[in-house]
Amino acid sequence: MPLIRVEPVEDRLTGRYAIEIYYPADAERPLVTTAPRYKSAAAAEQDTIAILSAAANNPPPEEPANRR
Repeated sequence: MPLIRVEPVEDRLTGRYAIEIYYPADAERPLVTTAPRYKSAAAAEQDTIAILSAAANNPPPEEPANRR
């Protein structure tokens, strides 16, 4: 069962696409909605995957023990 759902949504005023991220995947309303900045649904999806991949592969540096 998927944990999140990512959907590109066209903005009728600009013709560009935004991304809506639903969590949990079966939620009725999106948890996150981006600005409509993408020229296509495919570009929006690919950028979202790239952002998630970059964040997952490059976690923030660990805080020193004396600052926790």
